[in-house]
Amino acid sequence: MAEAKKIAKDSYLFREGDAPDAMYIVKSGTLAVTKTKGNSEVVLAEIQAGSMVGEMALFDKKPRSANVKALKETEVISLPYDSLNKQMNELPVWVRAIMKNLNENLREANKKIKILENSNPNEERFPPHITNKYLSILNLVCNKYGKTEDNNAVSISSVLLRNYTIQIFQEATNKMQSMVNVLTELGYLEQEDRGDGSQKITNLKPQELFSFVDWYNDWLFKQEKDRLPEMSDSEVKILSGILQFAKKAEPDRKGLYKVNLNDVQNDSMKETGNLIKVDDVNPLVEKKYLTEKIMDEQGVYILVELPYVEPLARNWSLVNNLKKKLR
Repeated sequence: MAEAKKIAKDSYLFREGDAPDAMYIVKSGTLAVTKTKGNSEVVLAEIQAGSMVGEMALFDKKPRSANVKALKETEVISLPYDSLNKQMNELPVWVRAIMKNLNENLREANKKIKILENSNPNEERFPPHITNKYLSILNLVCNKYGKTEDNNAVSISSVLLRNYTIQIFQEATNKMQSMVNVLTELGYLEQEDRGDGSQKITNLKPQELFSFVDWYNDWLFKQEKDRLPEMSDSEVKILSGILQFAKKAEPDRKGLYKVNLNDVQNDSMKETGNLIKVDDVNPLVEKKYLTEKIMDEQGVYILVELPYVEPLARNWSLVNNLKKKLR
C-alpha cells in the first residue's frame, strides 16, 4: 500500500548498502543522491518533486548504491516492492522483460554519467560546449513537443525534459535543472508547479535561444583567428548603451547608424544609468564590434550596424550570465 512519509532536512531516506524494500515518489521538497568519500559526502544528483528514487532495485534487489538525504523538509510516497511485484506479476511476460531490460540499461547509463561527472572534481562543471549541449536539448524538446502559448512562447513538461535529458542523451538531470533555474532567473523561462510534483516549463523566448545555440556553436568551433574576441560584462554594458543611442538615429544609405560619442558621454548616465566616456568604446573598436571613430567639427562619431551588433550584445550578455550563475 502506498504511504506518505516525511523526511526532515539532513535526514536520510536510505543509506548506501541498505537492503531495498520500496521505491519513492517525491511529493514535495528536494532529495540529494550522495556518495560517502572519507569523512565527507559528494552530491551526485538532486531529485525534485515529481521524480522517483529507489526504482532501480525493483527488479534486481541490489543493495542501495548511494545515500539519499533530504536537502530540506521533504515528503515522499512510499511504494513497497511487495505490492508492486504483485501488480507486475499480472502483466504479460514480454512486458516484464522489456521493463527489466530498460531498467538494466538505465542503471548502466547512470553509472556512466556518474563516472563522467566525478572523474575529476576540479573540472569545470559547465564548460561552454556542455552549456550549449543542455540548451540544445531544451530547444529540441521545445521544438518537438512544445505547446504554443501567447506571444510565441512554448511550454513543455518538466518530466518530458528530464526523460529526454537522462534517457536519450544520458546527461545529468540535476545539471539540466540548474540550467532551467538560471534561464528562469534571466527571464527566458517560467516554471509553474502543476500540483502533481511536476512543473510546466514555458520558454518565453524560443527563437532567441535557438539563434543563440547556432551562433554559440559556430563561435566555439571556429578557429580563433576567424572569430570575434569575447566580450566582457563591462564591454556588453558599453555596447548596450551605444545601441540605445543608435536606435534614436536614422540609418544612412548603407544601413549604418551614426552615434555622437560626445552626446553619449553627456547623456549616458541619464539614459542608461551608466557613464560611457568617449574612449570607453576603444576596446570594442579594436575587437571590431564597432567601426573606427570619426572626428569632425561637431564631435566624435561611431557608426553602428544595428541588426548585426544588437544580437551580439544580447548573446554575449547571456554567455557571461551563464558562466557566472552555472556553478
